[in-house]
Amino acid sequence: MTGIINYGAGNIHSVQSAVNFCGEKSFVIQNPDDLKKADRLILPGVGSFADGMKNLRVSRMIEPLLEMIKNGKPFLGICLGLQLLFSHSEEGDCEGLGLIKGNVKRFSFEDTSLRIPHMGWNCIRITDHTEPLFNGISDNQYFYFAHSYYPEPSDSSVTVGTTLYGTEFPSAIKKENLVGVQFHPEKSGEYGIRFVKNFLEGKWLR
Repeated sequence: MTGIINYGAGNIHSVQSAVNFCGEKSFVIQNPDDLKKADRLILPGVGSFADGMKNLRVSRMIEPLLEMIKNGKPFLGICLGLQLLFSHSEEGDCEGLGLIKGNVKRFSFEDTSLRIPHMGWNCIRITDHTEPLFNGISDNQYFYFAHSYYPEPSDSSVTVGTTLYGTEFPSAIKKENLVGVQFHPEKSGEYGIRFVKNFLEGKWLR
């Protein structure tokens, strides 16, 4: 059973639809006690970093969520859900969950033809072609993005996929039982569903 964390950041139902399409049962986590009922967790997100952290704090999710992750429960963070894993964000000058050391930075371009936010389809360069998260997904496959900030981990070894938009940034990360993606797999058609299915199958846990 997959639990999708509702912390007021939106996009819950499209993520749940993607999980259900993969044949996995799911439910929406509304309170800290629900975290224990899930075999794996997904933290989606659309919105600002500071509001995301505030909503997690108000809903009393932070400590039990950190405990679940520390105990090895598989976790997928999507877009803002990825960014919240990091130590700090320039957006609101805000501290994050601190599960991945590094910062979340705002795009800044001299080239005025590059608009912010980065929105629409862009490709993923897979940095490890043996990575089970990308089973059935070719290199440079397109996924859907919508963001103005991007993660910059202190340890580049957690990066398993990158994307070029003015600068090359990590668009997929993995650390132990944590997975995070800057793109929206639930909005990325066939290959987005394939990515979700690969996460659910758990072959990436090693």
